[in-house]
Amino acid sequence: MYQRIGKAAYKADLEGTIQLMDVLGHPELGFKSVHVAGTNGKGSTSHLIASICQDAGLKTGLYTSPHLIDFRERIRINGEMIPESSVTEFVEHYKIQFEEIGLSFFEWSVGLAFQYFKTEDVDIAIIEVGMGGRLDSTNVIVPEVSVVTNIGLDHTQYLGTSKAVIAKEKAGIFKEGVPVVVGETDSDTKPCFDETALELGCPLRYADQDRIDIEEIGLKGNHQIKNAQTAVAAIGELQMKGWQISSSNIDNGLKNVVENTGLRGRWEVLNHSPKVICDVAHNEEGVGYVVEELVKEKSSRQRIVLGFVDDKNVNKVLSLFPKDAEFYLCQASIPRAMDIDDLSSIANDLSLSFTSFKITKAAYEAALAASESTDLIFVGGSTFVVADLLTYLSGSS
Repeated sequence: MYQRIGKAAYKADLEGTIQLMDVLGHPELGFKSVHVAGTNGKGSTSHLIASICQDAGLKTGLYTSPHLIDFRERIRINGEMIPESSVTEFVEHYKIQFEEIGLSFFEWSVGLAFQYFKTEDVDIAIIEVGMGGRLDSTNVIVPEVSVVTNIGLDHTQYLGTSKAVIAKEKAGIFKEGVPVVVGETDSDTKPCFDETALELGCPLRYADQDRIDIEEIGLKGNHQIKNAQTAVAAIGELQMKGWQISSSNIDNGLKNVVENTGLRGRWEVLNHSPKVICDVAHNEEGVGYVVEELVKEKSSRQRIVLGFVDDKNVNKVLSLFPKDAEFYLCQASIPRAMDIDDLSSIANDLSLSFTSFKITKAAYEAALAASESTDLIFVGGSTFVVADLLTYLSGSS
């Protein structure tokens, strides 16, 4: 599975997914959808769109990845996780056929989600791209709206080393005649989006060029304003297609996104004395937004619990954090995690004050034990470090 082991699990084609859909009787044709790609913010944007649709009374499916504590977080209807029985029955029924095809974990997950949404007869499903777009397993749907939040330099070993090249991969989700919303205008990526949309006859709008007023968002951080604007622009395209979604649905959906969808790990406050915050931002752009928020926080001392996966530009990301903080470095509980000795070496080169731990739990407990009530503890660097922390705090194994 790509999330755990990385490149060895990555499949750069849709052949397996096409065979999967054949076996399942093409569930991807059985529901309306919104398709969401992008380097940063695609998870938050997907949840915001889903929350608005739920407030409008629509039976709303939501497929996202990765999960934090429970695999079933990936597949929800109106915020409720797919039942365990639906997962086990699906695996038992299709196990032999799927193993013969040689499907990846992600392909299994997409098949399960699409079949569940079709079987449960959702009104609409918000589908988050796993990685890239063109060759992602989710890219067999023909949505009502295609969304690209933004383009940054992440997963460059798979998607390309420039924004322009990565944009081509993301634009691979554009479908003939289907409206497209792009969250951020960027001179490096705009030519690709404009050209692809023109070729396919896709109405194209840039959310940051619209006058979209946002009243209140249930997610903290200035960067969430961009995600909310992108979500509202996508909803605008649905409205133009005749979907009955009101301005009050939009306001309520943005405000109640966490309650409606169960979203976690986005500037999430876990404790107040000392203040403990976690966030799943894991690349240079995403962590940049997080650090902007950290700088605003009033605290006696900041203690930063961090771990990374081994395919990120950790030197650049680590150098973004406040130099006067106390760092507690750790290694997430996945094979793809950056080795703690390698991470410690980078921190040493940057002259950071740090202590190293083999596991997230130990790093967090050390930070907590050292903290006064007026201190702030931030936990992040990787989705999987946040997952380790939330699993530990929930008492799950």
